[in-house]
Amino acid sequence: MVSRHPCLVQGHLYLVLQVFEIDILIFIFSVKKVIERHGPCYDTCPGKWIGFGSKCFYFSEDMRNWTFSRTSCITLEAHLAQFESLEELDFLRTHMGPFNHWIGLHRESQEQPWRWTDNTEYNKIVLTRGEGECGYLSDIGISSARDYTHRKWICSKSNRSTVQCPEILNQGE
Repeated sequence: MVSRHPCLVQGHLYLVLQVFEIDILIFIFSVKKVIERHGPCYDTCPGKWIGFGSKCFYFSEDMRNWTFSRTSCITLEAHLAQFESLEELDFLRTHMGPFNHWIGLHRESQEQPWRWTDNTEYNKIVLTRGEGECGYLSDIGISSARDYTHRKWICSKSNRSTVQCPEILNQGE
C-alpha cells in the first residue's frame, strides 16, 4: 500500500478548488456577456409554452369563445394573458401570427372600466377599441367583441423554474 503525504493530497485538493473557482468565474462572465448582448435570460417553459421575462405564454391552436378560452387557461393552471408593458405586448403581437387572440381583458358594460381576469384594473397602456365586453389582441392593437365570438386565445402563467440561457448552454456545441 502506497501512503500519500497529507500536504500533497491537500495541495491537489487546493488546485482542484482553484480550477473550479476559475470555471465559475468564466461562466459568470459568459452570462454577463449574453445578457449585455441579448437581454436577460428567460425562464424555461413547458412544452408549447413560450417564455418572456418571468412569464410563460401559450398560444392556442383552437378557436373558441372568451368564456371557454378563460376556462381552458384555468385548466392549464394559468389565466387569459395580461401584459404589463409595451415590450410584453410587442412580444405577444410578434408571436400571435395572423389570427386575433382573446386576452384577459373584460368589462361588465361600456360604462365600466376594463379589468383583467384577476380583477385588477387595466392600466390603459394601449387604447382598447370597440364596444364589446371582452378584449382581444389584433394586428392593430387591443380590440373588443362580444364573448360568444370564436377566436384563438393566449394563456399566461408565472414561471418559477430554473433560468437557462441557450447561448451559454450550447457553447461547446
